[in-house]
Amino acid sequence: MREAAESAESTGRGRDPEAVSKFVEGFAAQLVEAGMQRMPARVFAALLASDPGSLTSAELGEQLQVSPAAVSGAVRYLSQQHMVSREREPGSRRERYRVHSDQWYEALTNRETILKRWESALSEGVASLGAETPAGRRMAETLAFFEFLDGELAAMMERWRVHREKTFGHR
Repeated sequence: MREAAESAESTGRGRDPEAVSKFVEGFAAQLVEAGMQRMPARVFAALLASDPGSLTSAELGEQLQVSPAAVSGAVRYLSQQHMVSREREPGSRRERYRVHSDQWYEALTNRETILKRWESALSEGVASLGAETPAGRRMAETLAFFEFLDGELAAMMERWRVHREKTFGHR
């Protein structure tokens, strides 16, 4: 009985399950529209909507009415995107999947590495094609955009850290 109560608490079932499901599916639809795959979007939204911010594979499968394989694939994708982490339950072989309050910060910060790689590749492209050619100029403008974005992203993330601390306290 206690285990069922803990499971209900961890998945947010003490609240109106229909309202939770409506949020999960609605937010997942927004993520899909923005380009995320459907199952990772649903898993991410379910984790976000759970009070502790973590669920097991079984809890996710039950809540979303999907197979363990679907959950596993979604979690693998979300882990690669730095949007969720895996945690081992103490004294158990089961893993819990956790979304952190700073997941957006982490996901965006990790994009900086990708931007740097793109900048490097574009710089090589400009040098290879010639800055005076139409393709070289187009690549140079794309490179300038990514360099600008990289600088703005770093400044924006610093402003977010200050705002977050002021609004929610130190974490």
